[in-house]
Amino acid sequence: MSKSSNQKNWSTLDKDLNRISHVEYATNYVARPLVGLGIALAFIVLAAIVASLFFGSFPSNLVVVAAAGFGAYMALNIGANDVANNMGPAVGANALTMGGAIVIAALCESAGALLAGGDVVSTISKGIIDPAGFADAKIFMWAMMAALISSALWVNLATFVGAPVSTTHSVVGGVMGAGIAAAGFAAVSWPTMGKIAASWVISPMLGGIIAAAFLAFIKAKIIYQEDKIAAARRWVPVLVGIMAAAFAAYLALKGLKRIVKIDLTTALLIGVAAGAITYVVSAPLIRKQSEGMENRNKSLKALFGLPLVFSAALLSFAHGANDVANAVGPLAAIVHASEFGDFAAKVAIPMWVMVIGALGISFGLFLFGPKLIRMVGEQITKLNPMRAYCVALSAAITVIVASWLGLPVSSTHIAVGGIFGVGFFREWHAERRLRKSAATRPTAKRIAPEERRRRKLVRRSHFMTIVAAWVITVPAAALMSAVIFLVLNSLVS
Repeated sequence: MSKSSNQKNWSTLDKDLNRISHVEYATNYVARPLVGLGIALAFIVLAAIVASLFFGSFPSNLVVVAAAGFGAYMALNIGANDVANNMGPAVGANALTMGGAIVIAALCESAGALLAGGDVVSTISKGIIDPAGFADAKIFMWAMMAALISSALWVNLATFVGAPVSTTHSVVGGVMGAGIAAAGFAAVSWPTMGKIAASWVISPMLGGIIAAAFLAFIKAKIIYQEDKIAAARRWVPVLVGIMAAAFAAYLALKGLKRIVKIDLTTALLIGVAAGAITYVVSAPLIRKQSEGMENRNKSLKALFGLPLVFSAALLSFAHGANDVANAVGPLAAIVHASEFGDFAAKVAIPMWVMVIGALGISFGLFLFGPKLIRMVGEQITKLNPMRAYCVALSAAITVIVASWLGLPVSSTHIAVGGIFGVGFFREWHAERRLRKSAATRPTAKRIAPEERRRRKLVRRSHFMTIVAAWVITVPAAALMSAVIFLVLNSLVS
């Protein structure tokens, strides 16, 4: 065989091997998302197996086994969507890496659910449906099953399109839709639904206003001061103390229901004490950390980094304690109805149900959470540690204010509303400085209207997508739930 022929053969072989390597790369690329789906499916099946061990898989308890699988599916979706609101700002501000955020959130969410999660949950989600309207326990079980499936599907869809939505509102919509399909419109407590609808507006607005107010304070008292480091030594310990006070009161009020019942006044006193102690401890630490720092904004970001990490961890703990019970409420209701043959306004949550909720959130966060974390932390508006700190602080304070006013609020709406508030305040502040500059320097170069629109600091496409998702969450989940209930009821009747 000639030399040229050999070279030609080797060249062909190289090309073939190159093609094979590309095929292998493509296969790995395609298979990568399937790994997450496979692990999620395995967890759902495992949850169903656990339920069968407790109740047996004979026909009368198949509904509990199926509900456990859908409860695991719901928990996975909470991890993929809801947790982003707590960790997104810290990741967007570069105070935490994505890996660090996921690990901290998984640990704190699970700890909050298992250590401080409510041992009793309302089966009818905030009292929107009268249980007496259901004909029997079997109808009630199918209604709760429909609510569980529809709310999980809605949160899954919202995660797919990149919209952070309220898990609690999804469950509310699911329960309402199934309740209407099973017992009619009269079964719904419309005044309660009115309060929940009002919270769609109140939660994000309150969160946004408080976050913007803190950012305005930081700009005026620290960033625009001639000696930024001296101003930071004076005010950062105060802000850290306020954070400690807000979170202590928040956790006392919302996160310790399982251990002890605490009223609002006691929670506020606990918060004041925690804030005072934190101020006394943090003041010398901040002073020591700021020694030798340059008088510029980059130094200020370092001073806010650690408090921001702690605030994100505390938000995750409180979310696990407060919201997981709402998410697994329909599953707990099905377990109770199957075990006792009746239904009640409030039921105890078995530990294995809470474990499914806690582990499901962790798996959902690990497998699917980064997409929403990046969207919340990086794509709505640009965050730094000061801005992200304002968002976390507003989340805790808004919950305290809402509890005092007796308003049902969504942690998702508050956190994302805080990000919007920070972004829109930055737009307003930039426009104000531009007008002031034009007034003092008439010959300064004017910016064209197109360029000013391009410089908008809040991405309008994300803003419109998220607001639309919030508005349709309850009706969309309700419609899906009603259809699912009618299908399930027709199949078993």
